[in-house]
Amino acid sequence: MLWQGRSVRKSSGGRYHPTSGKKRFEIGRSPAETVIGVTRRRIIRTRGGNIKVRALRCEFASVSDRKTGVTKKVAIQKVEANTANPNYVRRNLLTKGAIIRTDIGRAQIVSRPSQDGTVNAILIE
Repeated sequence: MLWQGRSVRKSSGGRYHPTSGKKRFEIGRSPAETVIGVTRRRIIRTRGGNIKVRALRCEFASVSDRKTGVTKKVAIQKVEANTANPNYVRRNLLTKGAIIRTDIGRAQIVSRPSQDGTVNAILIE
């Protein structure tokens, strides 16, 4: 995704004729595609001088048990399901909403690893 401006096409299929060109603030970046492995992060400077921490690889997740209120740092074994894209399961990509297998059971990722740099999850079994 290199450019996040308005589409060239209308909803009717007609064409918008641009009144201005592409702007620097409309550029996008390629996705981080966080995988399971030895933890590796990258710091990205964003608009306004703010930063995002991209998790490129992650081996641990902070899994919270809602019943007891206890949060533990546990190892991620594999990705079991991902509603965003079934292909992500085969590639073991960690995204928000993915179901992961951990040492203490199945958990659902609630953070955005490519935006936050961490994997936070809630126990579902």
